[in-house]
Amino acid sequence: MELRKSYFADERDDHLVEVGKPRARTDALGHVTGASRFFADRNFPGMLHLKMVRSPHHHARIRAIDTAAAERLPGVVRILTARDVPHNLYTILTLIQVGPEDENVLATDKVRWQGEAVAAVLALSERAATEAAARVAVDYEVLPAVLDIDAALQAEAPIVNEYHGRNYYRYDSGECRKVRYGDVEAGFRAADHILDQTYSSSPIEHAPTETTGCIVVPEPGERFTCYTNTQAMFFTLDVVAMILEVPGHRLHMVGGTVGGGFGGKVDVIVEPIAVLAAKLTGRPVSFIYSRAEEMQVSSPRGAERIRIKDGVLRDGRIVARQVTAWLDAGAYSRHSTYGAQKAAAHFPGPYTIPNVAVDSYCIYTNRTPSSAMRGFGVTIGDFALEVQMDKLARLVGMHPLEFRCLNAYRDGDMKAHRQPTEGAALVECMQEASRLAGWPMAQHFYAMSSRRREA
Repeated sequence: MELRKSYFADERDDHLVEVGKPRARTDALGHVTGASRFFADRNFPGMLHLKMVRSPHHHARIRAIDTAAAERLPGVVRILTARDVPHNLYTILTLIQVGPEDENVLATDKVRWQGEAVAAVLALSERAATEAAARVAVDYEVLPAVLDIDAALQAEAPIVNEYHGRNYYRYDSGECRKVRYGDVEAGFRAADHILDQTYSSSPIEHAPTETTGCIVVPEPGERFTCYTNTQAMFFTLDVVAMILEVPGHRLHMVGGTVGGGFGGKVDVIVEPIAVLAAKLTGRPVSFIYSRAEEMQVSSPRGAERIRIKDGVLRDGRIVARQVTAWLDAGAYSRHSTYGAQKAAAHFPGPYTIPNVAVDSYCIYTNRTPSSAMRGFGVTIGDFALEVQMDKLARLVGMHPLEFRCLNAYRDGDMKAHRQPTEGAALVECMQEASRLAGWPMAQHFYAMSSRRREA
């Protein structure tokens, strides 16, 4: 492909040496020859295998847990329940003050989603641990469940998570994360056209080649080495220390090759209970999701519903944008409170709009807790915004790229969340895309620049 000098390029040619040229991945040879070492490629004498007893119900009260039959099975070493966990509360974002401790490591009085961990079985083999987990008898009182955003928002809906007392997260700004800029109602009154559309998405599973897991080895001096495929090494260390109530210097986290993550391996779900199991038994412990667990109980990208109402002038300038978004966190917060916050800041899109109002809600349902996945809180919003931009372009009879060039950020423009634009490049990207795709715009659009707004 021919390279063109543009707004992006440094004037010195040596800065373009990598552009358009292939470069082999440093780990490619190890992967194709089988030489790459993953965390599960380790084996230790006397290693125990951990399997979870998981809820078959979306929402239920736990009346009793009977482990006697499971404990009698050959090979079973120990079964852990909530009372064995020193600090049986978890939410990773407490570490950065964006989210509450609203989830148990092992369920106590209730389960709030199908697949929630109730007890951990430790056995000499994976088969024995699996069989014993099936023998743990849990007496449940099944409760009504809410399985989508609409159901959760009904006035008579059962409360998903009593920690919150309502089926949404309350920010310091109120029941949602808000953005206000200009006067959106005045903008709609001034508009020649108004387009009001709603977009929705379903949960999306990361489906990594390597399932989530870790192996923990006790060391002298009450230290523990954890071989893990986490994507968040320091979050992992801090969360484990918090749950086990041990100083962080006793934990040695060893990462390395990760067989696919995409955000799905940042939740620190397997490591705390595996380290605790190694601590209580004094033996190495392996906790690795089966493929079924990876697909059904690991955190997906959350479902979203997004309503976008835009006011636009006949000449194509957007003068008002109102967005209401609902992000399905599932039963617990995990990273979703942060995702909804990111969404609020991002929803105006890379466009200069004088009047903006955004309300972004984090909603709780009795579904698998959702969490990070490749730009979570932004990716689905971008899909909705850009479909909306195509519809607006058709509404005013403009070329979709020309319509975007007209409204795109320029350096110095104020964003709706009151940060000045710096380093904008959308106009140049669209100009280059137009040329490469053979989808021409009117000539004066090629003269536009992200450095200044044309008179």
